[in-house]
Amino acid sequence: MRWIAKLERPLLVIGLLLLGIYVGARIHGYVLSQAEIERFKHQQLLVKELADGTVAVSKEPDFSLWSVKRIRGYEESLASHFSPAMALLCVPKIHLEVPVLDGTNELDLNRAVGHITGTSMPGEDGNIGIAGHRDGFFRGLKDVTTGDTIELATANETRTYVIDRIVIVDPNDVSVLARRSRPSLTLVTCYPFYFAGSAPQRYIIQATLTNSTANNLRASSHASF
Repeated sequence: MRWIAKLERPLLVIGLLLLGIYVGARIHGYVLSQAEIERFKHQQLLVKELADGTVAVSKEPDFSLWSVKRIRGYEESLASHFSPAMALLCVPKIHLEVPVLDGTNELDLNRAVGHITGTSMPGEDGNIGIAGHRDGFFRGLKDVTTGDTIELATANETRTYVIDRIVIVDPNDVSVLARRSRPSLTLVTCYPFYFAGSAPQRYIIQATLTNSTANNLRASSHASF
């Protein structure tokens, strides 16, 4: 029975390893579940703020990538009155969460990002254009890639888009704002990101509505009570 005694230690080690893996997997699953619950609660609160017209465009953003000029512009904008945000834009990859104001004048873009006039409104199925400063809220867009997600929350719903195209165009090229084959979101900022002076090009990020979001929207529209 000596061979059985020799197996006892390896079997014990294997058993402990398997137990550790099981416990680790359960803890990991619990942590992810709790994080998703908190994320959902946070998103619901933001949607409620939009519905109430109280979403705070004065919440201090992360200035770590901002230029001195843009930080000063943001601080000066705090003394101005703004209409309630029409949506909230979230880019999880770069931890960006910023209100969307109705307009793209300098004051609007110092305080938040702006809906581009003439494009579809947040919550609609066309191509929604949103602009932001390259040395302010949209500086972090330099780090996103295709496949990353973008969330756009309105008072009625939150839509998730997946980035499928990143392109650099001339300032007069407005074709990127045209309606696409599927409901889309187009983010526009100046390029290059660290160019001194007036940037000569535009950095365009386009994303399409995810299938799961589209299916949920269709199911909601056909639901009867």
